[in-house]
Formats: sequence, C-alpha cells, structure tokens
Amino acid sequence: MKSAFQLFSLVFALTTVVLLGSLSGFAQVRHPAYLHALSDLRAARAHLEHADRSPLGPQSARAVHEIDEAIREIKKAGIDDGKDLNNHPPIDVRLDWAGRRHRALELLDKARSDVAQEEDNRFAQGLQQRALGHIDKAHHHVEEAIHG
Repeated sequence: MKSAFQLFSLVFALTTVVLLGSLSGFAQVRHPAYLHALSDLRAARAHLEHADRSPLGPQSARAVHEIDEAIREIKKAGIDDGKDLNNHPPIDVRLDWAGRRHRALELLDKARSDVAQEEDNRFAQGLQQRALGHIDKAHHHVEEAIHG
C-alpha cells in the first residue's frame, strides 16, 4: 500500500511538471510577440547601462528599473525565454550616449508595439497593461534623460 501511494505521488508530480511545462510552451507559441518584446527590452536596457557598470544618472536608473519591471510582468504571464537580462545583441559601440538613448527609445517603442497586441486572456490582460505601463514610464524617463 505504501509503495502504491509513493508510485501515485511520483506519477502525480511528473504529470504536474509536464502540464505546467506544456502550458508555458503553449503561452510562448501563442505570444511570440512577447518573446520579441523581451529581447527588445533587454537590448534597450543594455543601451542605457555603462559598460563599466558605473552608476547611472537618475533618469536612466529609473528607466532601467521600469524595464526590469516590464520584463517581470511579461514573465508572470508565462512568457519566459529563459534568458538573463544581460543576454542581448551586442551594443553598437560607435554610438555616443545620445545615440544609445535614442536607440533605447526605438527598442522600447518596438517592445510596446509587441506587448500591445490583442490579448484575449483576462489574466494576461492585467499583466499586459502593467507591462505597458512600465514600458511607457521607461520611455518617459529616457526622454527626460535625453532632454535633461
């Protein structure tokens, strides 16, 4: 009887893991735009950071924080590409800081466009709206950094 319960527990645990894994994969297949948004958000973040990891100006730091929050919201929706924040395309080192900030704005606009696509899942709609709010705030902070 004890071994039957252990076998049942093992089968239940494996079934749960498989179901959760397939739901995550399903979410990623249904929302490839969110995967693009994650890549764009990580790249925008990289454009705002200093290569030597020195402290950022206040507006850039706020923008990076909002980008991180947007990434967290997208991942809460079950869209996770498993990549680290520092996994992004190489930064064009020929760009000056103004150019990097402008590139970050372009990437934030692309991410916003991807995340804003129609969402029919009520749970994901709330996460989507929060992610869009963070992207908009990041965009605003970058604009302030450019003009400040």
